[in-house]
Amino acid sequence: MATDEDEVEAFAAARARVLERIAGACARARRDPAGVTLVAVSKTVPADRVRAAVAAGLTVLGENRVQEAVAKIPEVPGATWHLVGPLQSNKARRALELFDVIESVHDEDLANRLDHIARATLGRRGVRVLLQVNVDRDPAKAGFSPESLEAAVGRLDTLGALDFRGLMTIGRLVADPEAARPTFVALRALSEWLRTRWLRLGPELSMGMTDDYEVAVAEGATIVRVGRALFGERPAPTA
Repeated sequence: MATDEDEVEAFAAARARVLERIAGACARARRDPAGVTLVAVSKTVPADRVRAAVAAGLTVLGENRVQEAVAKIPEVPGATWHLVGPLQSNKARRALELFDVIESVHDEDLANRLDHIARATLGRRGVRVLLQVNVDRDPAKAGFSPESLEAAVGRLDTLGALDFRGLMTIGRLVADPEAARPTFVALRALSEWLRTRWLRLGPELSMGMTDDYEVAVAEGATIVRVGRALFGERPAPTA
């Protein structure tokens, strides 16, 4: 499966630009850029282009839909895969088989199902997950509310197959990236508070996308999910 050298070079240049901006945000926040993982969100991008991205060094990839990943992941060797989009409970087993990290565990029912399938069906432990938090309480978004997550800590702690690496949120869709800052500040504060009560919760903070990842990094993001700045505009969905 050969890759187009010009496309590899273009992806390498795009990667360098994003990493440079991450490094600048880290410098301003007095952080080490090595503490920020770039997830290249490859939703709707065909496998041949994704292979070129991997060849250019974009080896941590994010997909939004399990059904798209089923066909794509086997065609793209050499990458680590994050599920960053919504996960329906009936696709939980397939997600466990495909993805290295599931970032979008949005409620207790899904966490319980993943834990049960991992233990009883797949015989697995240490499944890396992030808990999705609807920081802004946006009815259009999935995720634990901060209050429901605090209340669920004791029950989640019994799920021995899951490795709770940290928290994830989707920032506000705003014209000015600065307007997303309160969301990121709130997720970091929630993480710090929960980790004083729940030793199994890790410090990962997945927050920030193409339009606001520099603000997210300034507020402590350890994972940024960048698509358009790397792969360009996606085709508009068809009816």
